[in-house]
Amino acid sequence: MDTSSNIGSWVIEAQLPIRFKVKNSPNLFSDENTDLLEFGGTGDKSRRLIVIDQNICQHYLKGITHYFDTHKIEIHVIAIEVTEARKNLDSLLLILGEMEAFGLLRRSEPLIAIGGGVLLDFVGMAAGLYRRGVPYIRVPTTLVGLVDASIGVKTGINYENRRNRLGSYYPPLAVYLDKAFLITLAPMEISSGLGEILKIAVIKDPQLFNLLEVHGKALVESKFSDCDVADDVINLAVQGMKEELENNLWETDLKRKVDFGHSFSPIIEMRSIDENRYRPLTHGQAVTLDVIFSSIISCQRKLLPKQDLYRIALTAKRMDLPTDHELFHEPLLILEALLDTMKHRNGSQNLPIPDAIGSAVFINDLTLGQIKLGISELTLLNEQLNMEYR
Repeated sequence: MDTSSNIGSWVIEAQLPIRFKVKNSPNLFSDENTDLLEFGGTGDKSRRLIVIDQNICQHYLKGITHYFDTHKIEIHVIAIEVTEARKNLDSLLLILGEMEAFGLLRRSEPLIAIGGGVLLDFVGMAAGLYRRGVPYIRVPTTLVGLVDASIGVKTGINYENRRNRLGSYYPPLAVYLDKAFLITLAPMEISSGLGEILKIAVIKDPQLFNLLEVHGKALVESKFSDCDVADDVINLAVQGMKEELENNLWETDLKRKVDFGHSFSPIIEMRSIDENRYRPLTHGQAVTLDVIFSSIISCQRKLLPKQDLYRIALTAKRMDLPTDHELFHEPLLILEALLDTMKHRNGSQNLPIPDAIGSAVFINDLTLGQIKLGISELTLLNEQLNMEYR
């Protein structure tokens, strides 16, 4: 048989199934809860390396230590300062150095990350890089972490003043959700997490939006601890993210509803942090402003009714989220942000906008002139909101 035409040409094809657990696990560090022991070795000589946000050590480190002592597991704890500004290469290398010093076994000692979305992002990236991949477990302690970073497989660090510019796709073994962590958060962190929930509600789930509209203020004030709808809000948000992400974990399709709120906000968020002359924005705050601005664009195109735009903005305000910011009044900056996002979307805007609460379409023809009109509408909207709150 003549095979000369095939010499020097091969196709390698393989599949790697992805399966990981996301589970509500109340009282995660109580002695009776064995969820964290599901993966990895237990008993004599078993060990775990734990990376934890140092801000929560005062509340939880004693209980965490007791938990592993009770189950006869030796732990080494790395308490690290976590901010958006420190989500960088230095923090990544610090974790990798600790993993090497610990002598982490490749399969039986899953790394445990305990903290918010920023920490989960760079610890996940370290796990994916070390020995080309070691198992890790996510324990989110912020509302953003519970409903956003807990779902999906993206990891990353900031680079060259760009949010998550370096990263990878690397799934955890499991994610354990315990809303009891939320009670120790500052109110602003609760509001920030609600910004991500607002995103998925507006673009996908009218039932979730209605819960936010009616109970948003109570959720902030109670920190999800004494509000009848708290579990429903978290569960609906996680379910919505799961439905949107699980069939597109590697972003092979660059039209993603969950990119709503993330078209203009990444550059603006980082600019607000890097330059002292601006009021700094948390991630959830920046996402909320993007949600409102994108909804204004939809309203200008007569897709989203004006009353729905107002409901979205008023719900955000009731949850102590910003509805305006000086950087959303700079048209060239907004255009710069969109152009940078277009690189991430392979040259297309793929801009998701709501055509009703709970439904979305994509546009690819937003112009600088329309951005300027959107800024004018943002001013008018906030004048209306301010009258409501007088």
